[in-house]
Amino acid sequence: MDNLTIALDAMSGDFGPRVIVPAAIQALNCYPNLSIFLVGDPTEINLFLSKENAKFVKQYQQDHRLTLIESTSVIANDMKPAYAIRHSHGSSMRIALELVKNNQAQACVSAGNTGALMGLSKLLLHALVGIDRPALVAIIPALNNQNTVVLDLGANAQCDSDMLVQFAIMGQILAKTVLKIDHPRVALLNIGEEDTKGLDKIRAAAAILKSNDNINYIGYLEGNELLTGKTDVLVCDGFVGNVTLKTVEGLLKIFMSSFKLSIGHNSLLMKLLSKWLQRKVSKNFGYLDPGRYNGACLLGLQSIVIKSHGSANQKSFFAAIEQAILAIQTNIPEKIASSLSSVLPKSE
Repeated sequence: MDNLTIALDAMSGDFGPRVIVPAAIQALNCYPNLSIFLVGDPTEINLFLSKENAKFVKQYQQDHRLTLIESTSVIANDMKPAYAIRHSHGSSMRIALELVKNNQAQACVSAGNTGALMGLSKLLLHALVGIDRPALVAIIPALNNQNTVVLDLGANAQCDSDMLVQFAIMGQILAKTVLKIDHPRVALLNIGEEDTKGLDKIRAAAAILKSNDNINYIGYLEGNELLTGKTDVLVCDGFVGNVTLKTVEGLLKIFMSSFKLSIGHNSLLMKLLSKWLQRKVSKNFGYLDPGRYNGACLLGLQSIVIKSHGSANQKSFFAAIEQAILAIQTNIPEKIASSLSSVLPKSE
């Protein structure tokens, strides 16, 4: 397998190098063909590198599999995107993206400001021909060992019907490429299944998708069907998608944690029962753990950019790195670019 090179915005997210450095070392341990650029404040990065196995860190640096790239600033999570982009020079996020632009890295992973990452990615890496704006997409686990491609998850709060159609097309290509589904079912997220329901833009997108013979459009789905596996691709605007995903993730966390019973120290039987229940739930529903599918790809760019949750822990950020690796291995941008011309609606 060819070598992989990823640039990590090490200063991004709620925890910065505290989470990203150990996740990077974990990834280097797991993928012998992987090289990583850690972009950020060298003093902070080295502080957390010193807590890792010194032998491995030294070897990775000697082999040029781990390289530190200095940045002079950080784009704050609460910074307005337009301001952040204007003042992005020297920031860890921009430098990481520039490594991809200059072909020094094949992908960038950041847990930083979503709006800034979207804007800088489009500015530096450019959207594919035929795509107005990239969309954040993730593959969400569903019932019966199925998966659902969901987009947009927050890159575009407002979308018109043409953008929703473009999201559907990109999601279909992703489902074919990554999930190996020959004829992915495509649906629009709506407030009802009836044709008359929903906003004008959703109904207009539905009409376009129905008329496109290259898309297996199955109609509207409601939010309660997100994890049922009724569709392979679920399309919505970024506002609805972000709220929907975070609501589902919050409920799943509550569900998983509800089995961690608080048992009195004097009840051995209840302690054993609690441990058994936790193992049972973890075995049957562990695949729904949001930390396992962290990492949304900015789909529609000419290069690969992965957005991690800002609150990601080491396990979650490692999952985002794995999403970048998968995107590189499957060559997502090229697959989408080569397929767009045959499925985009013909302009009149």
